[in-house]
Amino acid sequence: MCGIIGYIGPRNASEIVVEGLKRLEYRGYDSFGFAVKTDKDITVLRRVGKIGQVTVQELGLPASGLAFGHTRWATHGGVTEANTHPHNSQDKKIIVVHNGIIENFQAQRTFLESQGMIFYSQTDTEIIPKTIEYHMRKGYDFIEACKRSLKHLEGQYAIVAMHEGENKLVAIRKEAPLVIGVGDAEFFVASDVPAFLDYTKKVIFLAELDMAILDGKEISIFNLKENSFVHRPIDSIDWDAEQAKKGNFEHFFMKEVTEQAQVIERACSINSEIIKDVAEEIKKASRVYISAVGTASYACMHATYIFAKIAKLQTTFYLAHEFLNFKNFLTPNDLIIVVSQSGESADTLGAIRAAKIAGAKVISIVNTMGSSVMRESDKSILQRAGPEICVISTKAYTSQLAILTLLAYELAGKYDEGREKLRDLVRHIYYLTSDSVRKFLQRIAENLRYAEHVYLIGRGLQYPTALEAALKIKEMSYIHAEAYAGGELKHGSIAMIEHGTPCIVFTSNETEKETLSNAMELKARGGYITGVGPNNNPVFDAWIKVREAEEANSICQIIPIQILAYQLAILRGCDPDKPRNLAKSVTVK
Repeated sequence: MCGIIGYIGPRNASEIVVEGLKRLEYRGYDSFGFAVKTDKDITVLRRVGKIGQVTVQELGLPASGLAFGHTRWATHGGVTEANTHPHNSQDKKIIVVHNGIIENFQAQRTFLESQGMIFYSQTDTEIIPKTIEYHMRKGYDFIEACKRSLKHLEGQYAIVAMHEGENKLVAIRKEAPLVIGVGDAEFFVASDVPAFLDYTKKVIFLAELDMAILDGKEISIFNLKENSFVHRPIDSIDWDAEQAKKGNFEHFFMKEVTEQAQVIERACSINSEIIKDVAEEIKKASRVYISAVGTASYACMHATYIFAKIAKLQTTFYLAHEFLNFKNFLTPNDLIIVVSQSGESADTLGAIRAAKIAGAKVISIVNTMGSSVMRESDKSILQRAGPEICVISTKAYTSQLAILTLLAYELAGKYDEGREKLRDLVRHIYYLTSDSVRKFLQRIAENLRYAEHVYLIGRGLQYPTALEAALKIKEMSYIHAEAYAGGELKHGSIAMIEHGTPCIVFTSNETEKETLSNAMELKARGGYITGVGPNNNPVFDAWIKVREAEEANSICQIIPIQILAYQLAILRGCDPDKPRNLAKSVTVK
């Protein structure tokens, strides 16, 4: 949801948090704000809109060694300056930024109003600094007041707070991401690692209900559940700072699309013992469930096909937010595989916790080291796809498909065969992301740019591919796109086809005969047919050639549609990196 970056140390904190917040804008871009503490007071600035190319100088922020910033994705309250973070206490001495949802904020606000507090926003966040002030009025110091205030807050949150009389940052985490960056006599606190990668790769992943107190020289962590100070290890991130930058690309989206060949190579270089260990857990389970949300859910749906086809293993797929409806079937002998890019999706975490309550084992495939999903799983496979900054997922998805494919081959006792098949794709993926293919897809996009609806079909593995392709077109270009299993056309959806309706058809050698029959049905009703697959056919008005890759077809076939969606976004004046109404990590249910 929202993005937070804070700094305390000898550098100019204002510059660090402004630049760091730009790297977190994928988490929310409705508005942004900063709090900068100097010897005299705290300067607070709030703006509606995207932070974009704004500089410290333009914002007029003072030089300081302590500051934080926030970029908002609106939940409670509209997109207004009054609702923009940071928020302050009644006496304006306590300043807070927050990511998450305070579920009991209305009741707490009513209580605080009865204590004479006045509210100026519609947000749930404003109750936090005012609750801290309430406890300070009772005689508690700032740190103790923060501790006591959390007893009044129900929900999920990452909070960073400062006080006018303290040269400290307080960072608190409950079911929302927050990571500490450790430098030389300096500390960073952020929603995600890319915010401070230019300065340090040393990190502390805060555990549930950790409250970190940063004073620039040292860090102390108090766990509110254990009611004591605790030690948390310092880990090292293997991401490179350049991976979180656009380089020569106009948008992060295309940069990340072109990185997919390397992503496949990195998936193939995952320690085979990790894959084998997870496969053994799957073999031991009575029943195997697979769950995720969004793009990752289509990777999971894909897995049900390849597990059945390659490993002869039956698995059951549920969307994570629907998984709770079936929790009564879980037993301690079952296993759930969850897949997540961010590792912080509230719905995915809900599925994990339901499984753990039932005693089932949890395996995760996740791209973010130290994330909540990773920590709450029994075992994890780290994707190593690198930071994905664009809100819309591309390379994380192909990484998930590759890892699930490796698992399927390992379950069949054919790990080396699966790895070689994936490695064989690398050269073709370089071709699919080449400049010549991008220009070709731009010409196809010209024919679709004014479409109101696009329909996509596929059979077998091409069905989840069609679903993911439709999502990419919707997210990027705001064109209504709908995907169907080819066999479902005659059961109602073909009624939507009329003269000129764009239809995208995914084929493979295995499904070509039946899928082409469906394409002819669409053509007979006036559909404009774009084929995606290894073979051209007279029924296609346009053809995107993608070599036959058997069980890996989904990896190859989604890439040109990612690029097509991008070209449509550009032609229609949409922002490819920051689509309207979307945020990268959905940390609330």
